[in-house]
Amino acid sequence: MLVAPWFEASSALAGAPGARKLWVSGDQWREAAQAFASAGGRLLALWADQTAAADLELHAAFSASPGVLVLDLRAGESAVAGDAAADAVAQYSGLQDLFPAASRMQRAVADQFGVYSTDADRRPWLKHAEGSGGYPFVRVEGDGVHEIPVGPVHAGIIEPGHFRFSVVGEKVLRLEERLGYVHKGIERRFTELSVYDAHRLAARVSGDTAVGFSWAYAQALEGLSQTEVPMRGAWLRALCLELERAQNHLGDLGALGNDAGFAFGLAQFSRLKELLLRACETAFGQRYLLDAIVPGGMNADLPAAGAAALAQCAQMIGAETALLRDIYDEHSGLRGRFVGAGVVTPALAARLGLIGLAGRASGQAYDLRIDMPGVPYGELEPRKFGGTAGDVAARVAIRFDELLESCRLVLRIIEGLPAGAHRVAVPPPPAHELGLGLVEAWRGPVLVALVAGPAGSIRRCHPHDPSWQNWPVLEHAIIDNIVPDFPLINKSFNLSYSGHDL
Repeated sequence: MLVAPWFEASSALAGAPGARKLWVSGDQWREAAQAFASAGGRLLALWADQTAAADLELHAAFSASPGVLVLDLRAGESAVAGDAAADAVAQYSGLQDLFPAASRMQRAVADQFGVYSTDADRRPWLKHAEGSGGYPFVRVEGDGVHEIPVGPVHAGIIEPGHFRFSVVGEKVLRLEERLGYVHKGIERRFTELSVYDAHRLAARVSGDTAVGFSWAYAQALEGLSQTEVPMRGAWLRALCLELERAQNHLGDLGALGNDAGFAFGLAQFSRLKELLLRACETAFGQRYLLDAIVPGGMNADLPAAGAAALAQCAQMIGAETALLRDIYDEHSGLRGRFVGAGVVTPALAARLGLIGLAGRASGQAYDLRIDMPGVPYGELEPRKFGGTAGDVAARVAIRFDELLESCRLVLRIIEGLPAGAHRVAVPPPPAHELGLGLVEAWRGPVLVALVAGPAGSIRRCHPHDPSWQNWPVLEHAIIDNIVPDFPLINKSFNLSYSGHDL
């Protein structure tokens, strides 16, 4: 592997299994990123940190065999002088040409810390007030081309996001997104909380991924404090993660049917999701498991009645989902809307860094539960599903496959649940060290980078949702499709506004 020398020079990183870290110079930052790109590696996240000494540190997490490596760069030591467009601030080597998903992450770093990459798109990403005079969307010129602005305010309760379509007739020539309208201050809020309380905020970064984010946060903290979670607690975490995966796939399969004019699908999958939510409430006291995972294990044990309710529900959902899948597959109206819509070819998916379930539908066979299994997934041995068609139909098929597999895993976990404690105490973590949490949530890999401060405080916490990588791919998936198909294609990805708008 071309990346092997970089792993060999690195040291262990607390938290995620197999994670490593390496301090690099400016030249090495670029050289290592090129090695990962050449080896087919993935950029998991890019973020910055202002240290107590006022030095700016840049971090980029990459995955490739044999694991995950975080590159650390002190920008003040290795940056080059900026140009007039950057107001003469320091710069660092950009990674956008190697990993296109880095672009928005680099723009967020520029807005938050005032340091630009050498290939930076200079338009503000988070500082919307600076674009109030007119955000310079990329224009498409030509006969018959016109623009359709959608948002940022949408119907219902979804968060704001602006979509600028350039179209000829109903065919889409280009889509450009602008997100980050709320900028809730989640990362700043982390620094005002205790390391023992912040798991609750992590669970609310993106509410549909509460288990994924709270587990990743707890994993980072437990790695820093060298805490070993009891086996029962680890298995219960996996149970919650699969329940959350099932909840979201049930909701999406119903919504996708409805977007294609098949209200029966929405009714049936909404019914199944409600039954699962009720079973979760019986088992853990919460429908959406926002506070189930805590540092050291689980907030509460699983009572026998709760286990029985979950097992019965998983069996029922698995059986009915199999029947509903046959209906979806045989319905000509659904097939006509799903097949060939919103195609992302494997080559394009690899180039743009598409990850998670959407990536697996486009030939990107990557799932942390299988490729970097932690406890208990090494023993559970979940099955990996994928495809190469890369259209709405392929993403629907992945949801069906993973939903049925989650039902199987729920039954497997309940049957083999170890005895013993579900939680242990977590000692104070050392200050100013980086811990990394990495979990394959339902949408894709969720990363949490945690740096504790003195006396149990938090100096920096960066939660990263896979939507950062996947939102730009949606811009390509809609090209040459008609405008009325956008809601269907968009829902087939079902990306997070909240997880992208910290």
